[in-house]
Amino acid sequence: MNDLVRHHTALSETDLEWLHLLVSEWQLLADLSFADLVLWVPTLDGTRYVSVAQMRPNTGPTSYQDDMVGHMVPRGRRPMLDSALDEGRIVREGDPEWREEVPVRIESIPVRRESRVLGVIARNTNLLTVRTPSRLELTYLQSASDLAQMIAAGSFPYPGQGGESETSPRVGDGLIRLDADGLVQYASPNALSAYHRLGHAADLVGLHLGSTTAELATNTGPTDEGLVKLASGWAPRETEVEGATGTIQLRAIPLKPKGTRIGSLVLLRDVTEVRRRERELITKDATIREIHHRVKNNLQTVAALLRLQSRRLASEDPDGKARAALDEAVRRVGSIAIVHETLSQNLDETVEFDEIADRVLAMVAEISPGRVTGRRGGRFGILEAEVATPLSMVLTELLQNALEHGFASNETGSVEVTALRSTSGGQARLHVTVQDDGRGLPEGFDAQRSGNLGLQIVRTLVEGELGGAFTMAPAPERGTRVTLDIPVKADKR
Repeated sequence: MNDLVRHHTALSETDLEWLHLLVSEWQLLADLSFADLVLWVPTLDGTRYVSVAQMRPNTGPTSYQDDMVGHMVPRGRRPMLDSALDEGRIVREGDPEWREEVPVRIESIPVRRESRVLGVIARNTNLLTVRTPSRLELTYLQSASDLAQMIAAGSFPYPGQGGESETSPRVGDGLIRLDADGLVQYASPNALSAYHRLGHAADLVGLHLGSTTAELATNTGPTDEGLVKLASGWAPRETEVEGATGTIQLRAIPLKPKGTRIGSLVLLRDVTEVRRRERELITKDATIREIHHRVKNNLQTVAALLRLQSRRLASEDPDGKARAALDEAVRRVGSIAIVHETLSQNLDETVEFDEIADRVLAMVAEISPGRVTGRRGGRFGILEAEVATPLSMVLTELLQNALEHGFASNETGSVEVTALRSTSGGQARLHVTVQDDGRGLPEGFDAQRSGNLGLQIVRTLVEGELGGAFTMAPAPERGTRVTLDIPVKADKR
């Protein structure tokens, strides 16, 4: 619609905003009218009309099988469009048109904003299934007529109250027609069912909807007065009402076809099951986060016990091998605990891995404080928990291996971790490089066959659990470069 209006018409940006607001609301008019709606706007030179939007009804058969958006009609070919635009009134004169053996009644509704008519809505009703209307259909049609008059007068739609939300009640969800005093004139079967879920078993006709709704709501206090007014249709608002046995969503639309409020439409939707499932999901998410929190605490307890045991080995471990093994185990457990700590703070099973990588770098750097510096480049991004946990262990092992075997006790240097995301053949991948400027690999070293326990862990996690590839080779200038190529899910951020 933006392109059509800006390219073919003289309407301003504020006029376009008004048309957007109208289009966000006009499903309501289409459903109440049982009719297709096409919005026609005069072109810049005034010789033609261009259709910029179209809506089909959910309550009846369509009159247009084809998409009408972008069609052009010369001025004079459809006199009803001309009359509605020039005279600023709803035009209903004329005989039905026949389209593919289907009779269609056409009406033209001027779209007014302030003192100007911006365009015309052509309302097309399929007459093939016309029969004696029911009470519900009569209420729908009368409400549609009131809304059409408000559109022609420029008093509808209400600014800031567009019904674009997927959760907003629709005509078919439930409809109540109120008079000017807020008394129920008609309630559709779905509306009655929704109020039955709130705890009201009797009919609603003749009752004051605002007072009845406030009595059924479980919340009491200062909000009662506002709820009474809203449910009575005094202002275009939307709210949710929770009763003892159910929850409904209400949307009030005051009807002012001639400038004076004659009543209101109240659209309502039973959202009891939706809210129940949302509460269950919230409870489930809270439980999952609590589990991650407890796992993190338990892992930290294990790490503390291992650290305590390491200190007690001083006299029984003269060469320090047992103590070093326990210290390595402490760091491995700690890297897993970092992931669970992050997951305990998130609403889903994903983590921002850059923060985890930085914490792993800081944790491993404790091995050689002041001698070897670590830094990170690039961005890991958002990773699933099943990737983040093994990847944190892999980073821990690679960094620990670089610090322990790449530098002597009196040497200084640096280790850099670089991450790069890419997409190949529709598959997102994460490329990680760990490079140091240390002494390099021993002569004839084969990372796929030889290596310590840490490298065995890396191979198992990268190739077996992550489904990726792992290579270890001399760096171009000095030191060692390890590269990881891991399939991941696309980062949506």
